[in-house]
Amino acid sequence: MKRRFALLIASLWLMSPVASFAAEAGKGASPPNIVFILADDLGWTDTATYGSRYYETPHIDRLAAQGLKLTRYHNCQNCQPTRAALMSGQYGARTGVYTVGGIERFNWQSRPLRPVDNVQQLPLDRATIAQQLKAAGYSTAMFGKWHLGQNGDYHPGRRGFDEAIVTMGQHFNFATQPKVDVPKGVYLADWLTDKAVDFIQRKKAGPFFLYLPHFGVHSPHDAKPELIEKFKSKPAAGGHHSTTYAAMIASVDESVGRVMRTLDELGIADNTVVIFSSDNGGVGGYLREGIKKGGDITDNAPLRSGKGSLYEGGIRDPFLVRWPGVTKPGSTCDVPTIHIDVFPTLLELAAAKSPAKQPLDGESLVKLFRDPSAALQRDAIFQHFPGYLGAGDNLWRTTPVGLIQVGDWKLMEFFEDGRLELYNLRDDIGETKNLAAAMPDKTKELHAKMLAWREAVNAPMPTPNQPKKEPSDNKQKKSQRRAK
Repeated sequence: MKRRFALLIASLWLMSPVASFAAEAGKGASPPNIVFILADDLGWTDTATYGSRYYETPHIDRLAAQGLKLTRYHNCQNCQPTRAALMSGQYGARTGVYTVGGIERFNWQSRPLRPVDNVQQLPLDRATIAQQLKAAGYSTAMFGKWHLGQNGDYHPGRRGFDEAIVTMGQHFNFATQPKVDVPKGVYLADWLTDKAVDFIQRKKAGPFFLYLPHFGVHSPHDAKPELIEKFKSKPAAGGHHSTTYAAMIASVDESVGRVMRTLDELGIADNTVVIFSSDNGGVGGYLREGIKKGGDITDNAPLRSGKGSLYEGGIRDPFLVRWPGVTKPGSTCDVPTIHIDVFPTLLELAAAKSPAKQPLDGESLVKLFRDPSAALQRDAIFQHFPGYLGAGDNLWRTTPVGLIQVGDWKLMEFFEDGRLELYNLRDDIGETKNLAAAMPDKTKELHAKMLAWREAVNAPMPTPNQPKKEPSDNKQKKSQRRAK
């Protein structure tokens, strides 16, 4: 019996990614360097490789041509919860991070439900992906937007990053935490790239993990004048028209190009995995939804709506990965994937251990990197948003909602009235035809799965909005005044 158990343990070891890298290490190989570049508010169609005929992204396009493009990768509806999921490997229902800021940010008092209170800093009892990679022998660095708490123990410099500078809010004349010298007039995307390139040059012996979360292309929409000028004579196409926004995208693209060029010049590109993505949908599609009166800065068509919504325009994002010798150049994968998959993916790439006391909700995508037609073990991805995101006076990008996606099917449950919406995303990528009434069996099947998941992760629900009762003496005074 003992011999059988020993053989079982040995076979499981040989099948593990750690054993695979250990075997390769005996041949002189080592775990790859990892570079993860994250744009801010860049929509699914905001690059040429994902369909834009106005924005110019030659370096991002080259990354796609040299690697794998995921076509159904999803994040949260706005930035903070996505970043919490990326760093912790957990859904918001576990971390309590659902949105940006507190619930008083929008006038929920006018709605039927009281939203669940939002956690505004990633809980300190959660291990980050940086901590796990550092424990595996990686040098780690982060330059840019953190948004998970930047003071004291919440700062990324105390959460697994050997080097960490946090900055966001302005593209020129920006502040940093900790405070460092910044040349006057420098553009933020350029400065962050300078820091990234310097880190790569110093840590070229590897392995290293570089997390480069840009603030571009988030508002305020501000760009380098020479890049704005470049687009002034170019005709608009497909809802893409802003010269400033195009110039901001061009700066992020330049950053990707500089990082790739640095890897090439140092001769380490072949042993570096480069990932490029964004944190939520683009800031567009609102006019079609009737939730904005002014013009949109961009458009996510053919996807519905934009940032702040859990329709596809708000949560579907670009995701590109280049792993030389593994990802097939120019390949695509349409398996539904989501932010919580990044943590276990990076663990497998680095042959790093999972956190001892932290359940991970995602699944490693390495098998998809190797074979885009492979199947993941899970059959569904989920979102849970128990709050409100406004868009003006009595205009809402979303009300409390949850969703499940299984293959081509997506079911949404709106918590205010229990309304269910069912879409087939392959046939109806724009989510124009609600099939819930026409397909009650499929609706019931998916809803049951979503309810089971919600119970399994103990997802809190919004509660009825009960206005504060007036003291009885105030009521009596009002009654007396009416009587007069």
